[in-house]
Amino acid sequence: MSETASKGQDYESSLSGATSGVAEFERRKGALYSVQHALHTNPALVPLIVLVLSIVVFGLLLGSKFFSPFALTLILQQVQIVGIVAAAQSLVILTAGIDLSVGAIMVLSSVVMGQFTFRYGLPPAVAVLCGLACGTLMGFINGILVAKVKLPPFIVTLGMWQIVLATNFLYSANETIRAQDIEAQAPLFQFFGTVIAIGGARLTYGAIFMVVLFLFLAYVLKQTAWGRHVYAIGDDKEAAELSGIETDKVLISVYMASGLICAFAGWALVGRIGSVSPTSGQLANIESITAVVIGGISLFGGRGDVLGSLFGALIVGVFTLGLRLLGADAQWTYLLIGVLIIAAVAVDQWIRKVST
Repeated sequence: MSETASKGQDYESSLSGATSGVAEFERRKGALYSVQHALHTNPALVPLIVLVLSIVVFGLLLGSKFFSPFALTLILQQVQIVGIVAAAQSLVILTAGIDLSVGAIMVLSSVVMGQFTFRYGLPPAVAVLCGLACGTLMGFINGILVAKVKLPPFIVTLGMWQIVLATNFLYSANETIRAQDIEAQAPLFQFFGTVIAIGGARLTYGAIFMVVLFLFLAYVLKQTAWGRHVYAIGDDKEAAELSGIETDKVLISVYMASGLICAFAGWALVGRIGSVSPTSGQLANIESITAVVIGGISLFGGRGDVLGSLFGALIVGVFTLGLRLLGADAQWTYLLIGVLIIAAVAVDQWIRKVST
């Protein structure tokens, strides 16, 4: 009994001498860590800095030839299609997926719009709605195969890319609907190509739609439960399921939204080139992924800002126009974009270390 009492006294004395502070982890300090943390909390900061620097550099090299309202708004016009498709791609990549079918869905939607009016005689407004529904349906099929059948997004969208591309050529018979015919019978198809002159600047409704779309998606992803669920699924799908998120429904809705946005891109494509061409937009899937990666959205999912994809598309546009005005070989554009892609992924890997 006395032995037990002595042990109790030893325990009490040890406890009284112990520190009452809460355990703390050592905090990493230094300027480098501060920068790393800032970039982790603001993923769009890097592409924004690159965009501003590239505009400044080309502005200094080319003067008013580049740094003018006309030239800068011309960049918006040139990247509007890639930008809209990149918005769709961003949603999918945020869920740790990828969509290789975005370009094919875009073109098929535009072909449906054209064929429904010029082959079946439907009013242009109805044909546009059918095209938007077509894109949404393609996205729904992708979502079902990924969420319900549990197939990898890469394989699903790779297969869908080929299926939709073949359907596009078979359905259209590889025939282009001319711009003159569209202008005469269905000017609504060219709505997004309408130019608005503001001083020296020249904007199209397509470019305005692209910017508004990105602002809308940025708000939805940051301020709504659906947006937070998208990030949660991309970060850890199993943890999201355990927390009560209906991951299958969210994934299907993401792919449907992606398909719908691609259909809008198809409508804007008609306005941009003036005609309905089944051979247009063949590289939109690769170009959209390029914009998203340069824009700082992680290919691993769960991290990034959709506005970064807009900046990424604009960076490509700035380099393309700037080098063209300098008279450089077009291959330099691809070389620099390739360097930017690798650098963006390297920076993403470095930034991710802040959370480990």
